[in-house]
Order: sequence, then structure tokens, then C-alpha cells
Amino acid sequence: MRSSHIFLLVLSLFLTIGEVGKSQSNEDLYLWYDEPAADEWTKALPVGNGRLGGMVFGNPNQEVIQLNENSVWAGSPHRNDSPAARQALPKVRDLIFEGKHAEAQELAGESFFSGPHGMPYQPVGDLVLSFPGHEDYQNYYRDLNLETAVATTKYSVNDVEYSRKVFASAPDEVIVIRLSASQPGSITFSASMESPQQTTGSVKNNELIISGKTGDHEGIPGKVRFQSITDIDAEGGSVLPTDSTVEVSNADKVTIRISIATNFKKYNDLSGEEQALASNYLNQARDKSYKEIFEAHKSDYQTYFDRVDLDLGITDAAQKPTDERIADFARGADPQLVELYFQFGRYLLISSSRPGTQPANLQGIWNKEMQPPWDSKYTLNINAEMNYWPAQLTNLSELHEPLIQMVKDLSETGRETARVMYGADGWVTHHNTDIWRITGPIDGVFWGMWPMGGAWLTHQLWEKYLYTGDEKYLQEVYPVLKSAAEFYVDFLVEEPENGWLVVAPSNSPENAPQSRPDVSITAGATMDNQLVFELFSNTIRAAEALERDREFAKTLRKKRAKLPPMQIGRLGQLQEWMEDLDSPEDKHRHVSHLFGLHPAAQISPYRTPKLFDAARTSLQYRGDVSTGWSMGWKVNFWARLLDGNHALKLIEDQLAPVGSDRNLGGGGTYPNLFDAHPPFQIDGNFGCTAGIAEMLMQSHDGAIHLLPALPDEWDSGQISGLRARGGFVIESLKWKDGKVSELKIKSTLGGNARIRVSDELVGLEGLKLKKASGSNPNTFYELAETPKPIISSKAKLNTLNIADVNEYDFETDADQTYMLVGK
Repeated sequence: MRSSHIFLLVLSLFLTIGEVGKSQSNEDLYLWYDEPAADEWTKALPVGNGRLGGMVFGNPNQEVIQLNENSVWAGSPHRNDSPAARQALPKVRDLIFEGKHAEAQELAGESFFSGPHGMPYQPVGDLVLSFPGHEDYQNYYRDLNLETAVATTKYSVNDVEYSRKVFASAPDEVIVIRLSASQPGSITFSASMESPQQTTGSVKNNELIISGKTGDHEGIPGKVRFQSITDIDAEGGSVLPTDSTVEVSNADKVTIRISIATNFKKYNDLSGEEQALASNYLNQARDKSYKEIFEAHKSDYQTYFDRVDLDLGITDAAQKPTDERIADFARGADPQLVELYFQFGRYLLISSSRPGTQPANLQGIWNKEMQPPWDSKYTLNINAEMNYWPAQLTNLSELHEPLIQMVKDLSETGRETARVMYGADGWVTHHNTDIWRITGPIDGVFWGMWPMGGAWLTHQLWEKYLYTGDEKYLQEVYPVLKSAAEFYVDFLVEEPENGWLVVAPSNSPENAPQSRPDVSITAGATMDNQLVFELFSNTIRAAEALERDREFAKTLRKKRAKLPPMQIGRLGQLQEWMEDLDSPEDKHRHVSHLFGLHPAAQISPYRTPKLFDAARTSLQYRGDVSTGWSMGWKVNFWARLLDGNHALKLIEDQLAPVGSDRNLGGGGTYPNLFDAHPPFQIDGNFGCTAGIAEMLMQSHDGAIHLLPALPDEWDSGQISGLRARGGFVIESLKWKDGKVSELKIKSTLGGNARIRVSDELVGLEGLKLKKASGSNPNTFYELAETPKPIISSKAKLNTLNIADVNEYDFETDADQTYMLVGK
């Protein structure tokens, strides 16, 4: 049943003082619906505190809160290295260099894979609240308030107005449900717990308790023990425990607190006391009132969320429920839905990644399946990294910590893989890992023979330093960078035709030339060359910043000089492989050879215009139709290609319903704004959030570029809080008629600020601007010189049409804010 939006605004006023209500100051940041989710998981609304996750269905008669805890994974500590790989490695390389790729792939399949293939992330179970007589409801409404991280359900039965609020508190480590009604004594329900795991349950006092252990998988015994305790605290009425339920009758209000804990301490340590931990979390929360828990939760959450504000304008489309707006988005202007989607991505990162937790996995922390798609692991050939693209850029730097800690873990487990499989120093990981930090290849040669996961992950470590300038942090992660580089110093091999140093064996992630579609194994794939170039360059710069390892830096420079340069093929495209094998019919979702365009900064319209043109040609051939996460990456690509209208077209594709006419070939968005591969993968949400930010501000290419890819539809707007490399914060960026009207920029580190903009700027309050020339003297904007590309004699190159830009320099002091306006 559909209700009017006017009614919904009135309905929000009936909440009692002290309850969490709908903000009257900003109604833009709500996902809202006038129907319950029923039993559709991708209509339920996510809450999370980094460690605990809940999906809220909002069903009046039977509410379900599907529960996750981030360390509930099948299996236990194990390794998956194959010692046979080391002996087979020379022969596999010989076969590749002889052009016998099928034979090389077969031998690698026999020698490089030992299994198992990674453990699945799993659910804890469901809290079920059954409300007798609530089947016949009216005036239904539910929402997720991104400003307070609260999911609300409201409806009326027999003239009584009911409200449920759900949030996951990070300060108090519990999920909280608050039930209220407009008339005293109206709340009657039965609470129970269900779980797909092997569990034992009990009811003590007013607590539902389940204890369980995760399952075996691929021969690895399940050893993660967990306990969930649900405490039910009623105001008024009565509470009656039974053997399996807690029955509440005629209460005025009810507060439910859910505590979950496991015995997991680290990837190789399961010595935790889950029962004691779960009890401690609950006891601490039970000592506080609902209002105290909520206020602490809101304050903590808004510390992160409120850092960035985006305003692209609003139209009447914003008055519709979110699912209708998704269905209508491509048919009419709704810039506020882009704002909502951008902030939803930031909400998901705050909710699924906090210091001390596991990194956000393929589904963040939200998963209902015992065997989720792709095990909901960490896919390292794009997806896990994409999850963290918004971390620095959208001012959530602290939330990067779980991924950085995982990279540290992998640098420990990956040393053994490097030694056993390749006879190399340093550390290596392949295209996938899990909570147990496995580093050997999985899933078969076509997908898994890719020893580049460590190179990509270390890019994230370096990026955090560029944004924060934190030298103590750099000292902490430098050994991880250095060790990753040491592996490739040993592993690179000279290919016979040009004498280049290449990665072999490997692949261009999950793709193969159409001339041999079933054989992906190769040497010197373009992405591999870019990744090694990036790793060596970043390690050199880190060593210089810390004034150490000069001889090792010299070694890296020599090795880097022998890497294959990027090549432009017969179609004018950036080649994906060393040979000119690209096909204009290749529409594969991975566009890995454009890593040098994004997230790296090796391809630039100003420094490498021919490569820039070739990258654009490659992307045009690949096409727009793709799975959800790939659309998110393409938004970033088109932003880096300075084409805001095309980037917006990809956002429109992504913000279309799954299976709609616009997305018959791939992904899209579910009603709850979750990204669809399909099925659900959270990386597309994070990738698109980063891409929207990249359309408005970039800082990778030697300057802070304002409005580099502004679509025509976003002719006026403002954003605040984005972070730029070198410790700069965009405190305010306003534009009108497509031109910058105001810029407030804070420098946290001091140093030169270089602003790149298509129009002209004037400094205020005595700020002296000077026209920039040469390289940016700010060391955080130093760029490694990319070798000149090799261009095929058959290549057809286009003429670039890049808008003229102005660049301004001005000196800054730490912790000072500077004001500029447009002429």
C-alpha cells in the first residue's frame, strides 16, 4: 500500500520527546519506503558498527533483524601454498615465452594450486519479533536516516501508532532496537532467535542466548565459536521467558540490546572467550539508558559522517520513495539521488569498517547465506581495494585501518608463499584471501594465476601517506612496502624478445585475448607492469622520505627502467597485453590495463597525452554495459578522462534497477541502494562514491584540480570536506553556471598549494596567487616519470580536445585556511 509523502511528514511528529525522530532540518539524507521488505533481503536496510551488522526488514507483524559479526567465518587457520609450483615455474615460463600458452596453463593448473580455495563469511542468525494482530496495518513508513544511522519503521494498528528504531552502536558494541507506541500498554510481542548455524539456545531471565561454532569447509575444520545474547528490557507491562522465547505483554516501551562476540583474536589466534566478551559488552550497555546509548552512538557516528556535505540541488523527484526514484532516475533529473547515493557509500564504510575490525569484505558485513556468492571473501584484483577508494578522499581516513592491518597480516603469511612457491624473498599474495589471510592462488589458473595482490594493496598504504603526511605511519608500513618490492626484485624475469623484466606467469585479471578465450595465462600483462612500476616508485619515494635504504632504492630504479613501457596498439588502444591482441568486441567487465589511469596516476592528459587518448579509446571499445562494480570503476575512469557527462551516464546506468532495460547486460542497484554485480557486491557502492568525488575534485596529477569532470546537469552546487593529497581539506567548494565561485581550503601540513581550474581565481584576505609553472614543489605531488609509450605503426590516434586550465600556486602554513573566489 502506497501512502502520501505529506502524511509521512506529519507522521514523524508523533514521536515522543527523547526518541530518535526524522530531522526537520534536512530530509535529503533518507532512504525511505512505503512498503515493508517482506522476505526480500535486498529491500531490507543495513545498520552496522564495523563489527556488528544487522539487516532490518521492517515487517509490521514479524520483524526480522538478520545478524552478522565480522569474525564469523567458516574454517580455521590454514595455508594453501603449493610446493610443486617452485619446480614447475621455469617450465611454465618457457612455455609462455614459446607461445605455448595452453600447455603453460595446464602445467600451472597441475602445479600451482593445492587448495583449499578460501573460507566463507557466514551469518549468526535472525532475531524474530512477532506482533500478534499487526497483519492489518495502515499508514506504513520506513526509512534509514544517514545523518543518525538509525533505521525506523512506523505504522498504525487500530489507531495506535507504532515505532521501531534500530541502530548499531560502536561505543557500546551492541545493536539496539527501541519499540514505542502512541498509547501506553500497547506493545505485545514474542521474541525468538533462529540460526542456520549449528547452535544451542537457551533463555535466561529476559535474555535469548545462542551459542555456536562455524562449519567445516573444504576439509578445514570450523573453529570460530560465537555467542549472541539478546536482552529485552520492557517499561511497563510484563515479560515472561519460556523455553525458547521471551514474551512481552502490554508494555509502554521496550529496549532490546543485542551483543555478539567470538573467540577470534587474529588470523592465527582463536583463544578469545566469546561468552565473557558477549556478556561484558551487554552488561556495560545495560547499565545505560536508551537515550545515553543513542546519544553516544549518534555523536560517534557523526564524527565521521558530518565531515563531508554535498549539495547538487533538489527536484520534485526527491518526494518519491527511494525505490521509485531508482526506477525513474534515468528518465528525469534527480541530482539529489546522486547525493544520497554518495553519502550512502560513506555510511556503508562507516558501518562496516572501524579501527580494530575486519576490513569490509565483498558484502561489507551484511550476509545472510552460509555459502555466499564468492564466499564473500576479499577479492584482491579490484574488489577489496575498491571498497576503500572513498576512505581518504571522502575524509574517512581512520576507517582505512582494517585494510591496512590486513595488508600487514598478509605480509606475514605471504612470506612463506613467496619462499615455498617461488623461491623468492619478500611477500606475495594472489587474487583472493579471507579472514585466515591465505596467500596462495585459488579458483584455478584462469582466475587465480595472478601474483599481484600485494602490489595493488601496497598502493593503498602509500596513498594514505600522501593524504595524511603522517611520517610515523609511513615508518610503520614501510617494511611492508619494501618487502613487497623485494618479492618482485626476485620474481621478475627477462622475456626473450625485448629483454624487458616481466611478471610470469600471470594474467590480465579474469580476461583473456579473444584469440585464445579459454587461456588467460601470460607474461608482462600491462596491468602487472603498471603495478610493479607503481610499487617500485612508491617504495623509492618512501625510502627517500625516511632517509633509508639508498642502495635498495638504486636497485629498484634499475629494475624499474627495464619494465615494459605501455604500448599503443593498432586500434589506437592501450594494449592489455604485451602483444597487440585487443579486440574491439571485447566487452569484459575488467578493464585492468587502465590501472595506470585510475587509481594510479601514470596516465595524464597533461603529461602523457598519447597514453591518455589510448586509455580513452580502450574504454570506448569496452563499452558501458557491465556489472555493478565495473560501472563504479568506469565512473572513476571517465572522471579521470575529464568527461563528466559520460561519468554521469555511468551513474545513471548504476542507479537503474537490476534487470531493467538499461541494465540487461549487467548490474545496477537494488531497492535498498545496494550495488548489484548481480548478485549484491558492496564494492560498486564504494567505487561510485569515490567516482562522484573524483568528478568534483582530483589531486593525483600534480595539482588540486577543481571541477575536473563536472556534468552539464550539475551546473551549480557545493561540496565541503573532501581531502586532497598533501594534507589539504576542501572546507568549501561552490560553483555556479559550471564555474568555481568560492573555494575555502585548509592546509593541515603547510607547503605549496597548486590549484588547477578551468576558469580564473582571485585570492582573498591578502592571499597572493601566482601563475604556476614547472613541477609542483610540494613533495606530496611528486610524480614518477612514465617511460614513453611504444606506438604501433598501424595505430590510429585521435586529436585530444582537453579544455584549457589555469594553475595557481600559493604558500600555506599548517592549520591555516585560505579563501579564493572566481573572477
